[in-house]
Amino acid sequence: MRTLIKTLFISVLLLLILKTVKSQTDTASKGFLPITNDVFWDTKDEHPIYSQGGGIFRFKDPESGIEKYYWYGAQYRESALYRNDPSVTPPRDNFVSVTCYTSTDLKNWESKGDVLTRDEMDNHQHTRWAGRLGVAYIPEINKYTLFIQHNTEVLVTVADSPNGPFTWHQRINMEDMIGTSNTGDQTVFTDEDTGTSYLVYSYGKGRHKIYISEIGVKDGKVGLLDCTQVYKGAGREGNCMFKYNGKYYLFASNLYGWDSSYAYYLVADDIRGPYTPTNEMLVLRGSEADYAHVTQTGFFVKVKGSKQETVIYCGDRWANFAGNGLGYNQWCPLSFDGDTPYFNSLSAWNLNPTTGEWTVGKGNNYIKNGSFEADRRRIPSPVKPVQEQLLGWATTIVEGTKLSVSDSTSPSLNYFNTRQDRQAVIGEKSLQISDVVNFKRKIMQTVESGPYIELEDGYYTLTAKIKNSNGFPRLEMYAESDSHIVKKPISRSNETWTTIKIEKIPVRNGRVDIGFVAEGNAGAFCYVDDISLIKN
Repeated sequence: MRTLIKTLFISVLLLLILKTVKSQTDTASKGFLPITNDVFWDTKDEHPIYSQGGGIFRFKDPESGIEKYYWYGAQYRESALYRNDPSVTPPRDNFVSVTCYTSTDLKNWESKGDVLTRDEMDNHQHTRWAGRLGVAYIPEINKYTLFIQHNTEVLVTVADSPNGPFTWHQRINMEDMIGTSNTGDQTVFTDEDTGTSYLVYSYGKGRHKIYISEIGVKDGKVGLLDCTQVYKGAGREGNCMFKYNGKYYLFASNLYGWDSSYAYYLVADDIRGPYTPTNEMLVLRGSEADYAHVTQTGFFVKVKGSKQETVIYCGDRWANFAGNGLGYNQWCPLSFDGDTPYFNSLSAWNLNPTTGEWTVGKGNNYIKNGSFEADRRRIPSPVKPVQEQLLGWATTIVEGTKLSVSDSTSPSLNYFNTRQDRQAVIGEKSLQISDVVNFKRKIMQTVESGPYIELEDGYYTLTAKIKNSNGFPRLEMYAESDSHIVKKPISRSNETWTTIKIEKIPVRNGRVDIGFVAEGNAGAFCYVDDISLIKN
C-alpha cells in the first residue's frame, strides 16, 4: 500500500512538474522567435548591428546555396558613439561603410562585414554624405548592384556576390530625369512576382514629388531605365514600398529631419500607378499615438509563411542624430482590414518565420510614447507640427495657466533632459508638470485593446521614473480600470531620478487609464520619463 501511495505521489508530482515546465515554455520552442524593440541589436555572436537607411532582400548565399535574408545598411561613426554613451547626441553624421548581415529567420544575424567601404568611394570622390541604399540582382549580367546616395548624386556599385565587395560602377546625375542632381530619399524595391527591381525616390528639393524607376542595364551600364512620377503634394521622405495581395503600397514620412513622424501611404494596382488617393497620402492607422513607434519609414520585409503572410514595418530610429531613444531599428508587424494596413506598435513581439504568424511578446510595454521622444519640439508648438498636446497623452488643466500654441506664457508639457538626466533616463525629452502659478493638472493615457492586439484582462505593473521638487500638496501616479483605482502617492521631493511602481493593477474589460494627478504651488516641478505598463 505504501509503495502504491508513493508511486501515485511521484506520478502526481511528475505531472505537476511537467505542467509547470509546459506553462513556462516560451514561444521559441513553438517556432516563435522574440523581436525586441527599444534596444540596440546584436548579431548572434553578440557583435553590434550597425545598419541604417537600407533594406532587406532575399538572395541565395553563394557559399551555402541557401536562400537567406540579406540586410544592407549604412554604418556611421556616430552609431557606435551613441550606443556607447546615449547621454550625448552627436552633432553630425560621418559615413563609415555599408554593412551586410544575413539570416534565415530575421532574428539571428551573421555579419558579412563591410560590403562597400568608404575607401572605395573616396578613391573616386571624397565622401561628404552617403546613405539611403538598396541592393538588386541584375540577371542580364549576373551581378548584384547597390544604389546609394553619394554627395550630390546617386552612386551605382556592382559585385559578383551578394556578400560583396561592391565596387564603383557609375554615378547618376538625376538632373535630366527629375530636375535635381540627387534624390530626396530612396530605397530599392524588388517585385517578388516578376523579379524586377525599382528605385523608389523623391524629388531632391522640397521632396514634394515621388518617382519610381526600373533598375536595369542601359548602354552597357547598370542604371535607371525610366522615370514615372507617382505623387505630387506635401513634402515626403523615407520613401519605400511593399506588395501585398497583388497591390503596391508606397510609404513615406514627414519632413522632420532625423525625427519620427506619422507613416503615410498610397495604394495602386500597378507599380507605376495610378496611386490613390491622388496626391494625398493617408496616415497609417495605429501610427498616430507614437509616430510609428518613434521612427521614420525605413523599409518593409514580408514573411510568406505556411499559414499567413506578414508584412513587417522596419522603421529607422535615427537616435544617433536625434537622441530619441535606444535602438536604430524598430520592427513592428502590420495587419490588414481588406486593403487597409494597420500598424501594431509593440516593444516586444514574437515571429514564426516558418508559418508567418506573430504574437504579442512577453514584457511588451503597452504605453505609447512612454519616453516622450515622439514630440520633436517643445509642446505646445506653434510651428510644424502645430500641436497643443503631447503625442499619445491628454493633459487637463484644472487650475493654472492654460495651454496655447500661440501664447508664449503657456506652460511647456515636456522637459529637455540634460546630459546628466540622460545618464538615468532614455532620450532627450521627458514629461514636465510645472507652472508659474499654483496649479492643478491631470495627465493621462487610455490603454485599451485595439483591432489586432488585445489588452488581456489580468494584473499589470506600471513603472515610471520621476524627479521632483517640494511644493506639491498632492502628487500621485494612478491606474484605473473598471472603476477600480490604485494610486502611488509621491510624498517627498526626489532630487535624482527615482523609479516608482504600482504592482498588481487589475485590468478588466480590456481597458485601463494611467496617468498623474498634480496639485502644485507656483514653481514646483515634476519630471516623468520611461513609463511602462507590462503584464505580470
